[in-house]
Formats: sequence, structure tokens, C-alpha cells
Amino acid sequence: MGIKHISVVLALTVAGCATAPQPPAEQIADACLMLKDNRDWYKALRASAKDWGAPMGLQLAIMKQESSFEAKARPAREGGFLFIPGKRPSTAYGYSQALNATWEEYKRDSGNGGADRHSFKDSSDFIGWYINQTGKKTGVGQYDYKAHYLAYHEGQGGYLKGSYKKKKWLVQTADRVAGQAARYESQISSCNGLKGKFLGIF
Repeated sequence: MGIKHISVVLALTVAGCATAPQPPAEQIADACLMLKDNRDWYKALRASAKDWGAPMGLQLAIMKQESSFEAKARPAREGGFLFIPGKRPSTAYGYSQALNATWEEYKRDSGNGGADRHSFKDSSDFIGWYINQTGKKTGVGQYDYKAHYLAYHEGQGGYLKGSYKKKKWLVQTADRVAGQAARYESQISSCNGLKGKFLGIF
């Protein structure tokens, strides 16, 4: 095997560690099944919980809502004419749907300068960082899932101003995310196939 071929194999191997196929519907509904089949995801969620105090169930619920666990998800294009595609409404990308500017802030603040939004591990760490920042800036408690999602969507400044109060659809979405986070937390805590569970605090 030549050096060039070895380099290609190594590159593909590293790329494979960053992303994973979108889980089937039955796994998305059950965190125990999903994480037993994606051990690296579990390790990433646990590390983010330990480092940032971000509940694993909340991390998963945010990813489910934002990207449906698609590594390279982007917002759908709007408008367009004939064969000219329309523009995307934002720069959101990856598992976490983090915006360009917020992602750059995360990389500077966390020291994770090489982070990629299509990496599950980096996305998990980003969400943990953001949840931690929300707790510090707004006083929202660690397990107030609804408030954390509202702040995630509106930004911490928007949350403090109450921008979500005029968005009934967003409040309803936050309720669904909160319910999903609670279910995921329960599934993870009772999953016999997962060990070393950790729920951090701010």
C-alpha cells in the first residue's frame, strides 16, 4: 500500500469519527437505543455534561429539534427564481444549527479552535457551552429545559427582553423540546447498557 493510499484511508477514518449516519426513527425516539448504538455520542454528551453542566437529555433534545441529528443540516432556501436557488435565511449549520458568529465566539471562548459544526462531539460541547453561558447570564436553572431552549433560539439577550412572548409557535416548540429533554433524561438514567452517567451542575 502506497503512502498516498494510506493517507486517504487515514483521512476517511478521521472523517468517519466526526459524523455518523442519521439514526433511524425508533432510535431517535429512545435515547437508550440511540446511544448504545452510538457510543461516541454518549461519551461526547457525558463530557459536555461534566464540563459545562448541560444535561445530556437537553443536549439531545436541542439537536433533535434543530437538525434531526443530520450532521450537515442547513436551513431550507427561500425564494429563488427558475434555476437560481434562493438564499438561506441564516448561517445555521450542523447538528446544533449554530450560527457562524456564535460558533466563532464558542471557539474563542472554549479554546476549541479547530471545532467543526458537523462533528457531533464539537456540537455537543458547543451546546453545553451555550447552556452554561445562559445559566451565567440569565440565571436560568440547569434543568429548566423550556427556558434554555427559548434562550438558545432567541439568544440570551432576546430571552432577557422576552422576545419569545410574542411568538406563540416558539413557546409551543419550547414546550415540546422540554418534554423531549425530560424523556431523554429518563431513558438515559434507566438504560442498563450505559455506564458512568454524569449529570453536571453549573
